[in-house]
Amino acid sequence: MSNYLIPAIVAIILIYAISKKIDIFDSFLHGVKEGIKTSINLFPTIFAMILAITLLTQSNIINELSSYLKPIFDKLNFPIETLPLAILRPISGSSSLAILNDILGKYGPDSLIGRIASVMQGSTDTTLYIIGLYFSSIGIKRIRYSLLVGLLADLISIILSVLIVSSLF
Repeated sequence: MSNYLIPAIVAIILIYAISKKIDIFDSFLHGVKEGIKTSINLFPTIFAMILAITLLTQSNIINELSSYLKPIFDKLNFPIETLPLAILRPISGSSSLAILNDILGKYGPDSLIGRIASVMQGSTDTTLYIIGLYFSSIGIKRIRYSLLVGLLADLISIILSVLIVSSLF
């Protein structure tokens, strides 16, 4: 069915445009021009995000921070192995997936750490990426409250993933 869905949508759009006497080619070119403008406007934001994520992951600061905070997290019964995932998830989806893959490969998907990491990955979002990319694409400059609410939701999701999975398993 999916092989026929996209051609059907294109056919419906073409029939609608012809019935309304819309110049399809000019509309298409206008859309392409707008897409290129949007891509050019988003490029600095995407480049900065990629650079920041690369510097953060390659600098080994997350592992240093994890070893420094281990005594505190041990007292809180928070598995320190999931801290890199908790730090990177609001920033980058692909980096957090790589960390989740490492956790699942090392501890297994049915281990407590694997389950916590899986729930953490599924219940949080890439808040900084979303705000950086989507808000800048439409020109929103005042992001303070959106950022605060997004990061607070991520923090609550991280804490609840540890508490709920630990109590269930």
